[in-house]
Amino acid sequence: MTKINRLRDWVFQKVHTNNLVYNTCWEDPRCDRELMDIRPDSEIVMITSAGCNALDYLLDSPKAVHCIDMNPRQNALLELKRAFFRNSGHEALFSTFGEGAWEGFASHYQQVLRPALPGYAADYWDSHLAYFNARGLRKSFYHYGSSGTFAWLASNYLRSRKGLFRQVEEMFSAATLQEQAALYQSIEPRFLNNMVEWMVNRHLTMCLVGVPRAQQELFIRRYERGALGFIQECLRKVFMELPLHDNYFWRLYLYGSYTKDCAPNYLLPGHFAALRSRETRLNPQTTTIAQFLKDNPGAYSHFVLLDHQDWLAANNRTALAEEWRLILDNSRPGTRILLRSAAHQVGFFPDFVQDALDFEQALTAKTHRLDRVGTYASVYLGVVR
Repeated sequence: MTKINRLRDWVFQKVHTNNLVYNTCWEDPRCDRELMDIRPDSEIVMITSAGCNALDYLLDSPKAVHCIDMNPRQNALLELKRAFFRNSGHEALFSTFGEGAWEGFASHYQQVLRPALPGYAADYWDSHLAYFNARGLRKSFYHYGSSGTFAWLASNYLRSRKGLFRQVEEMFSAATLQEQAALYQSIEPRFLNNMVEWMVNRHLTMCLVGVPRAQQELFIRRYERGALGFIQECLRKVFMELPLHDNYFWRLYLYGSYTKDCAPNYLLPGHFAALRSRETRLNPQTTTIAQFLKDNPGAYSHFVLLDHQDWLAANNRTALAEEWRLILDNSRPGTRILLRSAAHQVGFFPDFVQDALDFEQALTAKTHRLDRVGTYASVYLGVVR
């Protein structure tokens, strides 16, 4: 490994081990739930991320959802969301995580939420209450953390160009998909310009949004404009092929908040009672997938691996093989394993994995086309034989 690559990996590690990285999940749970076929006896092992999708899966009433993350801050975020369902109400939940800021948050936290938190989560939020107070330059929780910093910079860049920002707003309120696509076509050359190309092809920028060097190299090899070429392909799919009226992912990036009609399921009032009755089925653990399975052997029905195996494949093939062996050893016939990748075609599955799984193709192709996020090049659903 060259010195520059070692430096890049060090920067990525520092960003990911010292910050809240994801303040919202960047995978579409509507697609996940269609792929996963969650049932009352389901026991899911998943990467926590921001916890939004773990709460979404609870709407299908599984037996348990084990939320695994190496970054304790991500689990602390899920625990804060759980605390609203335990001790608070929907109005306070939406003010905090729907609007992204609430003047009453600090006092509500001390009086109502903090007693429901485990010690490590309380320690973290005690020193980060300012994320929700709407003061200073960053007016929203969704503009904090490393990915939030990138969202804040992007939003400010758009807002500084008033004509462009007005057109983007028109695109989000377009009456038809044809109108929306036409607006995007007129916007794209002004937005994805040479300055933006330079910025997104910087290693630090990609670290902020959680893209390790291995995935960056995939972009460089495939696209003439590097990461921007990949982003351009993603944005064309999202903004020209799918209606934006319920796309809460990209709306959040633009405004730093959701609306009552465009928000993750856990923030909708009709789901509050069900999630309150089921939040005890969540089991956050700060560890790796492999270590969790060593410590908690069982016959799990689902694994949701996000895209972390891209990093393992590029940096630690031994750990990749170990993780797969543990997953298969702790699966039941029919266990469904969901993962995404920045590569259009994954070539890192060990032979013993391909021998043990049937990869579903028709349904994954359908949901991938309808994915409202659009930032992954491929998705895989392996079913244990």
